[in-house]
Amino acid sequence: MTRAAVYGTGSWGTAFAVVLADAGCDVTLWGRRSGLVDTVNATRTNPDYLPGVEIPSSVTATTDPARAARDAEFTVLAVPSQSLRANLEHWTPLLHPGTVLVSLMKGVELGTAERMSEVIAEVTEAGPERIAVLSGPNLAKEIAARQPAASVVACRDASVARRLQTACHTPYFRPYTNTDVVGCELGGAVKNVIALAVGIAEGMGLGDNAKASLITRGLAETTRLGLVMGADAHTFAGLAGMGDLVATCSSPLSRNHTFGTNLGRGMTLEETIAVTRQTAEGVKSCQSVLDLARRHAVDMPITETVVSIVHQGTPPLVALKELMSRSAKAEGV
Repeated sequence: MTRAAVYGTGSWGTAFAVVLADAGCDVTLWGRRSGLVDTVNATRTNPDYLPGVEIPSSVTATTDPARAARDAEFTVLAVPSQSLRANLEHWTPLLHPGTVLVSLMKGVELGTAERMSEVIAEVTEAGPERIAVLSGPNLAKEIAARQPAASVVACRDASVARRLQTACHTPYFRPYTNTDVVGCELGGAVKNVIALAVGIAEGMGLGDNAKASLITRGLAETTRLGLVMGADAHTFAGLAGMGDLVATCSSPLSRNHTFGTNLGRGMTLEETIAVTRQTAEGVKSCQSVLDLARRHAVDMPITETVVSIVHQGTPPLVALKELMSRSAKAEGV
């Protein structure tokens, strides 16, 4: 039986542990809070993040990172993007030699503007054949409820991607393989920023035309950045690009969309953070995505607008007028 470790008992980490278990893996789920870990083991549920979802008996929770790492063929990382480096520095000596490190995170690190796979490589010194990412329309509550979903598992080594595909393929979760790690990661990170913009528009009472325009031009921004960084344009038309973008921008289950909606309704950043129980990756990553774009001289006006609203306090109506008054141009990417 394939052994897998999942680090992170949030909604997506727990949901993916369920997927792995349903696919036949023996899973150890690491969490830092002993109370939640004990509850998972005793009740087979995670009431803090996925209430009512049954967790298979082949998932064992622990607060001991060494126990989670033991003999794991796949080590799945599902912690907030900005805490990955610090956590990995502690976990790396514990990891099973040769384990494949799988990122579920959709963010870009502040300060370094590194993608999560780059942080993993830097801290663990693992080669590209040992680093994989999973991305796509992955709303955790739907997947944990065993509703049909498709996703992408990407690794530079196609054989490793196929191994991971087998490890997480269930009757309701259909993973496709890809070798474009850069494109899959950028699609997942930037869509959170665009979802904030769409949420803000919805909170302001704007219509479907405005939201569709933001989604479409947001995809153009993502593609521009991806092509400069060596990604495959086809990735952005697939599950890790358009698929993830549509789900995150349109669903009330999306944390980033909901966060943006509250901002658009007039709540301050502090008020919105206070009512949000889980991490909305785009709130911090919007700044690092913009930093990454500037390093590559890529124009990303929607991302700039989100940064100005979230981190510079620009009123949404003012930011909207500035965005709409940009000089006219041809539609090309």
